[in-house]
Amino acid sequence: MANLSCHADPAQMRDVKEALHVATVPSCELMGMETPDSLAINCTNLSNTSEIFSKILGQFQNRKKGSNKLSPLQQLQSMFSNKESAPRRMMLVIVDEMDYLITRDRAVLHDLFMLTTFPYSRCILIGIANAIDLADRFLPKLESLNCKPLVVTFRAYSKDQISDIIKHRLKVLEYDVFEPLALEFCARKVAAATGDMRKALGVCRSAVEVLEARLQDSDQELGIVTFDHMDIALSKAFKSAVVDSILCLPQHQQMVLCALANTFQHCKKKATTLGELNKSYIGICRSTQVPAVGMLEFSNMCMVLSDQGFMKLGQSKEDKLRRVTLQIDISDIGFAFKGASLSSGRLRSTGSKLGEI
Repeated sequence: MANLSCHADPAQMRDVKEALHVATVPSCELMGMETPDSLAINCTNLSNTSEIFSKILGQFQNRKKGSNKLSPLQQLQSMFSNKESAPRRMMLVIVDEMDYLITRDRAVLHDLFMLTTFPYSRCILIGIANAIDLADRFLPKLESLNCKPLVVTFRAYSKDQISDIIKHRLKVLEYDVFEPLALEFCARKVAAATGDMRKALGVCRSAVEVLEARLQDSDQELGIVTFDHMDIALSKAFKSAVVDSILCLPQHQQMVLCALANTFQHCKKKATTLGELNKSYIGICRSTQVPAVGMLEFSNMCMVLSDQGFMKLGQSKEDKLRRVTLQIDISDIGFAFKGASLSSGRLRSTGSKLGEI
């Protein structure tokens, strides 16, 4: 069973079939075997989980007379139990979004896998699921029945893979749409954040919309997506509810978060102390010409941020030695501070650096 760390789309389905084709065709030709037929099923399109057996049955031509009195599953089981009724050609069944077949009694998933174990079965089953351990968690009995699937984990797309795919998509156009630096920025950002190819394509579409809006507000008729357009699109794509929460915080609490993120960004540490955080906070206050609050009020602000889930405060007899850890993604802080009105200097610069990959 193939598993994907990311959500599957038609391109990924084609990749799976192509990979299997490359791996099996040479040996099939050498042995005089035929290339199997294929059937792709997206489980999100099924009206009910049992419908998957109807779709598989519909691909096979050899059926026993009177089989309409049996359910599709029973027909398949009967077909694969007898040499006379078994189809001649193998069938490659690719089941996308297999997680949707998980029912309370696991019956559909179990019966689907068991179809491959019948003596005259013609099914080669490939399942694509978000849960890497789907078989171990939901079908532990498969191993004892000698039917445990082979698990292949497809890792997230790398920067180079994302860049190459986008460029390939753009080859059909007879003109340039993106600056090379803009595409590289998108690929680096998405690869570092999620590695989701669909996210990268969505960001590119959003960047084109940003350019389109800019062109409508100007007299220009032609344009190209620049680094700035892509930066705006990426900020929209990765903006989360946490970013909105940060933007709603009082000014000094925002500066505390910026100081905390700045500390971790430069020192590569996962924790600091309240005293060290206070020093970083005071430095940001000086650079932005905002009067800093005293240590007692600073400590109280940190306790409020801790209660809201932005950071975690440890216990210590001395307040300055309390351990501080960040509880949110550091990139959310970078996006929140980038271009914020309060960030008249240092904060905006820090936000831009935090947003870089």
